[in-house]
Amino acid sequence: MRQIVLDTETTGLEVGDGHRIIEIGCVELHNRRATGRTWHRYLQPDRQVDAGALAVHGITSDFLAAQPRFADVAAELIEFIRGAELVIHNAPFDVGFLDAELARLPAATTVTALCGVVDTLALARRMHPGQRNSLDALCRRYRVDASGRDLHGALLDARLLAEVYLTMTGGQAALGLEAEPAGGTAIGRRRRQARGKVAIPVIAPDAAELAAHEAVLAAIERKAGAPALFRRLLPDTGGS
Repeated sequence: MRQIVLDTETTGLEVGDGHRIIEIGCVELHNRRATGRTWHRYLQPDRQVDAGALAVHGITSDFLAAQPRFADVAAELIEFIRGAELVIHNAPFDVGFLDAELARLPAATTVTALCGVVDTLALARRMHPGQRNSLDALCRRYRVDASGRDLHGALLDARLLAEVYLTMTGGQAALGLEAEPAGGTAIGRRRRQARGKVAIPVIAPDAAELAAHEAVLAAIERKAGAPALFRRLLPDTGGS
């Protein structure tokens, strides 16, 4: 299964006010493993960056003036994401901005015409109701090293989200990406290297543990009124 973890930065919060995308970062996963392929561009938005947005990502209008426009790189982006499942945190925000950019092309299209979409914010809210589920909060919860994230950045945030998503949905704690995220610390690199060298033992549960696990799942399902996420992620477990 091919997935693309995607993040954007924009000139402001509201696409309806004419705000535009200024950065797109993508990280490719295949069968839940990072392939090492990424796609990253800064974009000239043909408008000024709002002060509030600048405080979040630090990307200035002067810097963007020399960058290509979305239409200049749209074919590359579409080729990279077509047919994949996009993994996005707060997907309606990014998809709304991407759809607005795609609508300006001569051959207009939409994200959902090209890809499936998984919203990790919606997933996190189901898994952790009543808790903070921002990317920063999820990095802390799942012990993903975000020490280099002083400002938001599309490629850095896509890398962090990929690691969070894999951990949140299947227990994988390290991507093993060849390239270190910008600003990554030596401690973070050593942690990732150490995780890659550890042989993790697999201990099969006994009958009592399986029964206790099934009881917990049943309680979750009664409270939620829906099948537990565990069953949907691992349908061949037979409920154990």
